[in-house]
Amino acid sequence: MKQLTLLAAVAIILTTAGCRKIEMDGSGSGNGNGNGSGSGSTVTLTGRITKDITLKKADENIISGIVYIADGATLTVEAGATVKGDYKGTNVAALVITRSSKIEAKGTQDEPIVFTSSSPDPRSGDWGGIVLCGKANVNTAFSGTGGGQGIMEVEGGINNANGDGLAGGGTTPDDADNSGTLQYVRIEYAGYAYQPDKEVNSLTLAAVGSGTTIDHIQVSYAKDDAYEWFGGTVNCKYLIAYKTQDDDFDTDNGFSGTVQFGLIVRDSLIADISKSESFESDNNSAGSTVAPQTRAVFSNITSVGPLATLNNVGNSNYLAGAQIRRNSSISIFNSVFLGWPTGIFIDATTGRATDRNIMDSTLRIRSVIVAGCKAAVNYAKGSNTDVTGATPEFIKSWFLTDHFKNRILESTDNLYTRAFDYSSPDFIPFGNASSILVDQSGKTSFTYFDDPVITARSFITAVNFIGAIAPAGEYAGWHKGWTKFANN
Repeated sequence: MKQLTLLAAVAIILTTAGCRKIEMDGSGSGNGNGNGSGSGSTVTLTGRITKDITLKKADENIISGIVYIADGATLTVEAGATVKGDYKGTNVAALVITRSSKIEAKGTQDEPIVFTSSSPDPRSGDWGGIVLCGKANVNTAFSGTGGGQGIMEVEGGINNANGDGLAGGGTTPDDADNSGTLQYVRIEYAGYAYQPDKEVNSLTLAAVGSGTTIDHIQVSYAKDDAYEWFGGTVNCKYLIAYKTQDDDFDTDNGFSGTVQFGLIVRDSLIADISKSESFESDNNSAGSTVAPQTRAVFSNITSVGPLATLNNVGNSNYLAGAQIRRNSSISIFNSVFLGWPTGIFIDATTGRATDRNIMDSTLRIRSVIVAGCKAAVNYAKGSNTDVTGATPEFIKSWFLTDHFKNRILESTDNLYTRAFDYSSPDFIPFGNASSILVDQSGKTSFTYFDDPVITARSFITAVNFIGAIAPAGEYAGWHKGWTKFANN
C-alpha cells in the first residue's frame, strides 16, 4: 500500500525536527480499542514535534517511540479521537508534553478521547503513557544539563539532549503554569518499567501548574502507577483508577494541589512486587524537610481494595489503602477505604518521622471510613520519631479522635451496591439517599468541609456525602457514559 511521508508538502502546518516524521496510510484500519471511526488516514507521530498539530477523530493516530511536543507547540486532540501507543516491545511509546508546550484534549461524556495500545491483544504495559512537564514548584535539584535547584528529571528514561524530560521552574517557578487540558480522557494499558523505581506512569504530572485543567480521567490497567504527581500545584477532579498494578495516587516532591472526587477500583489478583496501595505519599525519597513539602489535599475518594470480605486473601503484594511516609503531609477528607489488608498506614521509618506531621496537624485525616480491612490503622516507628508513646494503638486512637469524625467498620456491607462485582460493578451508595454515606441532616454533620485546610482550597465543593459518588443528583453519574468498566 502506498505510503506518503509528509515533509515539505505540509510545511505550512508542521515542521520536521530531528527524527520526527508523520506518515499517512490510506487504510485507516483500527483495532476496536477506541472511538475512532477508522474512515480516515493513519497518522504516525515520532520524535520531536515543534509546531501545532491536531489529531482527528476520523484518523488512525499512532504514537511511535517517545514523542515530544516541544518548543511551545500545542497538540490538540479532537473529541472522540483514539490515539494508540505503538506496541513494539522495548521500543516504548510515550507522549511527553514539555515545558511551555500544551496538550488540548477536550473529550465529552458522549465522545471521550481514548489513549490506548495498538496491539490487537492489548495488555497492561503495552506502552508508556502521558507525561506532562510544567514549570511549577518541585523540591528536587537536577545536576545535569539544564538543571539546578527546583528542577527535576522525570523518571523513566525520557530525558534527552534537549532537556525535554525536565520539569520545574527552577529559581523562578510559575505555580499558575498551564500545560493545557485533559477532559473526558481514558488512558489504557500504559506504564513501562524503564528501571526499578524509574518507571513511566500512565499519567505523570511533573511540576504541573494550577493553570492546567485535569478532570474526568480514567486510567485502566496501569502497569505501574495510575497517576503520579511530582511537585506542582495542579488541581484535579473526577479521577478513576481501574485495576492498577502498583499505586493509584502517588504524590511526591512537594505536590500541593487538590484532588476531589476519585474512584479507585482494584483487582484482587493484580499487585506489584514493590507493594501496592491506593495512596503512596512521600515528601521526597529521603523523607527530608526540603521545601516545598508535599501537602496535597484529597477529598471525596472511594478506594475499593482487593478484599471483598475479611476471609479473602488476594495478592500478597497488597499493602494498604494509604501509605503515608517520608515526611509527607498530605490530607485526606470525606473518603472511604474498603477491603484493604491495612486501611491507613502511617510509616515513620524513613527520614523525618511522618508521625510528627500528625502531631502538628499538617497531616490530617478527617471524615474517613475504613471498612472491612484486616487492620484499620497501622503504624511503623522509625529511629527519628519524637512522638512520645507512639505505637499502632496510639495512632489508631488518634484516628478515632471524636472531633475528626473518622469511623472504622468491620464489614464493607451496606456501603456500595456492588463495589466488588468485577463483571457488573455498581458504585452508587447502598440505600441511595438513606445510605450511611449521606448526611441525613443536610448540614454536613459528619462530612468535613469546615476545616481550615479545606476552606483554604476554593477548588473543593462542599457536598453532603463522603466518598466519590452521590446516590442521586449532580454527583451521582459523573463516572458513567465516558468510562469503560467490565460491564460496558
